[in-house]
Amino acid sequence: MTAIIIIAIIVILVLWVISVQRKLVKQEEICKNGLSQIGVQLASRWDALKALAELTKSYSDHEYKTITDTIAQRRPITGASTAADANAQEQLFSQAMQHLNVVVEKYPELKANETYIKTMDSVNTYQNQVRMSQMVYNDSVTKYNRLIRQFPDSIVASMFHFEAREYLEQDQAKAEMPSMKL
Repeated sequence: MTAIIIIAIIVILVLWVISVQRKLVKQEEICKNGLSQIGVQLASRWDALKALAELTKSYSDHEYKTITDTIAQRRPITGASTAADANAQEQLFSQAMQHLNVVVEKYPELKANETYIKTMDSVNTYQNQVRMSQMVYNDSVTKYNRLIRQFPDSIVASMFHFEAREYLEQDQAKAEMPSMKL
Protein backbone atom coordinates (compact mmCIF):
# COMPACT_ATOMS: atom_id res chain seq x y z
CA MET A 1 0.00 0.00 0.00
CA THR A 2 2.78 2.43 0.93
CA ALA A 3 4.61 1.60 -2.29
CA ILE A 4 1.51 2.45 -4.34
CA ILE A 5 1.19 5.83 -2.60
CA ILE A 6 4.87 6.60 -3.18
CA ILE A 7 4.60 5.60 -6.86
CA ALA A 8 1.44 7.72 -7.23
CA ILE A 9 3.19 10.75 -5.69
CA ILE A 10 6.21 10.27 -7.99
CA VAL A 11 3.95 9.97 -11.03
CA ILE A 12 2.06 13.13 -10.03
CA LEU A 13 5.34 15.02 -9.52
CA VAL A 14 6.71 13.85 -12.89
CA LEU A 15 3.48 14.85 -14.64
CA TRP A 16 3.58 18.24 -12.89
CA VAL A 17 7.23 18.82 -13.96
CA ILE A 18 6.37 17.89 -17.54
CA SER A 19 3.35 20.21 -17.49
CA VAL A 20 5.33 23.17 -16.15
CA GLN A 21 8.20 22.55 -18.58
CA ARG A 22 5.77 22.52 -21.51
CA LYS A 23 4.16 25.74 -20.28
CA LEU A 24 7.58 27.41 -20.01
CA VAL A 25 8.63 26.24 -23.49
CA LYS A 26 5.35 27.52 -24.94
CA GLN A 27 5.81 30.97 -23.39
CA GLU A 28 9.48 31.11 -24.40
CA GLU A 29 8.49 30.30 -28.00
CA ILE A 30 5.88 33.07 -27.90
CA CYS A 31 8.67 35.49 -26.92
CA LYS A 32 10.92 34.25 -29.75
CA ASN A 33 8.08 34.52 -32.22
CA GLY A 34 7.35 38.06 -31.05
CA LEU A 35 10.94 39.07 -31.67
CA SER A 36 10.88 37.41 -35.09
CA GLN A 37 7.72 39.36 -35.98
CA ILE A 38 9.48 42.56 -35.02
CA GLY A 39 12.37 41.51 -37.25
CA VAL A 40 10.05 41.04 -40.24
CA GLN A 41 8.49 44.45 -39.72
CA LEU A 42 11.86 46.10 -39.19
CA ALA A 43 13.05 44.60 -42.48
CA SER A 44 10.03 46.08 -44.28
CA ARG A 45 10.70 49.43 -42.67
CA TRP A 46 14.36 49.27 -43.77
CA ASP A 47 13.22 48.46 -47.32
CA ALA A 48 11.05 51.58 -47.31
CA LEU A 49 14.02 53.59 -46.04
CA LYS A 50 16.11 52.22 -48.93
CA ALA A 51 13.45 53.50 -51.33
CA LEU A 52 13.65 56.92 -49.68
CA ALA A 53 17.44 56.82 -49.99
CA GLU A 54 17.09 56.12 -53.72
CA LEU A 55 14.87 59.20 -54.01
CA THR A 56 17.53 61.35 -52.34
CA LYS A 57 20.13 60.13 -54.84
CA SER A 58 18.70 62.39 -57.53
CA TYR A 59 19.10 65.36 -55.18
CA SER A 60 22.48 64.64 -53.62
CA ASP A 61 24.93 61.74 -54.02
CA HIS A 62 26.60 62.63 -50.70
CA GLU A 63 23.30 62.41 -48.79
CA TYR A 64 22.46 59.16 -50.57
CA LYS A 65 25.80 57.64 -49.59
CA THR A 66 25.42 58.70 -45.96
CA ILE A 67 21.98 57.11 -45.70
CA THR A 68 23.01 53.91 -47.52
CA ASP A 69 26.08 53.60 -45.27
CA THR A 70 23.73 53.66 -42.27
CA ILE A 71 21.42 51.13 -43.93
CA ALA A 72 24.42 48.83 -44.53
CA GLN A 73 24.89 48.56 -40.76
CA ARG A 74 21.47 46.90 -40.42
CA ARG A 75 21.39 43.42 -38.92
CA PRO A 76 18.39 41.09 -39.16
CA ILE A 77 16.36 40.43 -36.02
CA THR A 78 15.29 36.82 -35.51
CA GLY A 79 13.88 34.74 -32.69
CA ALA A 80 17.44 34.05 -31.60
CA SER A 81 18.21 37.79 -31.32
CA THR A 82 18.18 39.60 -28.03
CA ALA A 83 16.23 42.63 -26.97
CA ALA A 84 19.55 44.54 -27.03
CA ASP A 85 19.96 43.62 -30.73
CA ALA A 86 16.49 44.96 -31.50
CA ASN A 87 17.14 48.11 -29.47
CA ALA A 88 20.40 48.72 -31.36
CA GLN A 89 18.62 48.39 -34.70
CA GLU A 90 15.93 50.79 -33.52
CA GLN A 91 18.59 53.39 -32.67
CA LEU A 92 20.27 52.87 -36.03
CA PHE A 93 16.97 53.37 -37.83
CA SER A 94 16.29 56.55 -35.83
CA GLN A 95 19.69 57.93 -36.89
CA ALA A 96 18.93 57.22 -40.54
CA MET A 97 15.52 58.88 -40.28
CA GLN A 98 17.03 61.93 -38.60
CA HIS A 99 19.50 62.24 -41.45
CA LEU A 100 16.72 61.82 -43.98
CA ASN A 101 14.74 64.60 -42.28
CA VAL A 102 17.76 66.90 -42.66
CA VAL A 103 17.87 66.06 -46.37
CA VAL A 104 14.17 66.84 -46.73
CA GLU A 105 14.71 70.22 -45.07
CA LYS A 106 17.55 70.99 -47.53
CA TYR A 107 15.48 69.92 -50.54
CA PRO A 108 11.83 70.92 -50.02
CA GLU A 109 10.96 69.72 -53.53
CA LEU A 110 11.77 66.18 -52.34
CA LYS A 111 9.10 66.47 -49.68
CA ALA A 112 6.55 67.39 -52.35
CA ASN A 113 7.48 64.36 -54.50
CA GLU A 114 4.52 61.96 -54.76
CA THR A 115 6.72 58.88 -54.46
CA TYR A 116 8.34 60.34 -51.34
CA ILE A 117 4.92 60.93 -49.77
CA LYS A 118 3.75 57.38 -50.51
CA THR A 119 6.99 55.85 -49.26
CA MET A 120 6.90 57.95 -46.08
CA ASP A 121 3.35 56.71 -45.51
CA SER A 122 4.72 53.15 -45.79
CA VAL A 123 7.47 53.93 -43.29
CA ASN A 124 4.86 55.31 -40.87
CA THR A 125 2.68 52.23 -41.32
CA TYR A 126 5.63 49.93 -40.62
CA GLN A 127 6.61 52.12 -37.69
CA ASN A 128 3.16 51.64 -36.13
CA GLN A 129 3.34 47.89 -36.73
CA VAL A 130 6.75 47.75 -35.06
CA ARG A 131 5.40 49.65 -32.03
CA MET A 132 2.47 47.26 -31.69
CA SER A 133 4.77 44.23 -32.02
CA GLN A 134 7.11 45.68 -29.42
CA MET A 135 4.22 46.03 -26.98
CA VAL A 136 3.12 42.43 -27.66
CA TYR A 137 6.70 41.21 -27.23
CA ASN A 138 7.14 43.05 -23.92
CA ASP A 139 3.80 41.63 -22.69
CA SER A 140 4.98 38.12 -23.64
CA VAL A 141 8.28 38.68 -21.85
CA THR A 142 6.39 39.83 -18.74
CA LYS A 143 4.34 36.62 -18.70
CA TYR A 144 7.40 34.47 -19.35
CA ASN A 145 9.57 36.19 -16.72
CA ARG A 146 6.73 35.94 -14.21
CA LEU A 147 6.42 32.20 -14.87
CA ILE A 148 10.10 31.50 -14.30
CA ARG A 149 10.16 33.55 -11.11
CA GLN A 150 6.98 32.29 -9.41
CA PHE A 151 7.16 29.42 -6.97
CA PRO A 152 6.81 26.46 -7.57
CA ASP A 153 7.30 26.88 -11.35
CA SER A 154 10.65 28.56 -10.62
CA ILE A 155 11.97 25.19 -9.45
CA VAL A 156 11.28 23.59 -12.81
CA ALA A 157 12.54 26.69 -14.65
CA SER A 158 15.89 26.51 -12.85
CA MET A 159 16.11 22.73 -13.41
CA PHE A 160 15.77 23.24 -17.17
CA HIS A 161 17.85 26.47 -17.27
CA PHE A 162 15.11 28.87 -18.39
CA GLU A 163 16.50 32.37 -18.05
CA ALA A 164 14.79 35.74 -17.87
CA ARG A 165 14.44 37.63 -21.13
CA GLU A 166 15.16 41.32 -21.60
CA TYR A 167 12.51 43.88 -22.43
CA LEU A 168 12.69 46.13 -25.45
CA GLU A 169 13.52 49.63 -24.30
CA GLN A 170 11.69 52.82 -25.10
CA ASP A 171 13.83 55.53 -26.66
CA GLN A 172 13.92 58.22 -23.96
CA ALA A 173 13.84 61.01 -26.55
CA LYS A 174 10.55 59.62 -27.86
CA ALA A 175 9.14 58.97 -24.38
CA GLU A 176 9.41 62.55 -23.15
CA MET A 177 6.53 64.90 -23.80
CA PRO A 178 7.60 67.70 -26.12
CA SER A 179 7.39 71.22 -24.80
CA MET A 180 4.17 72.98 -25.70
CA LYS A 181 5.56 76.48 -24.98
CA LEU A 182 5.36 78.93 -27.83
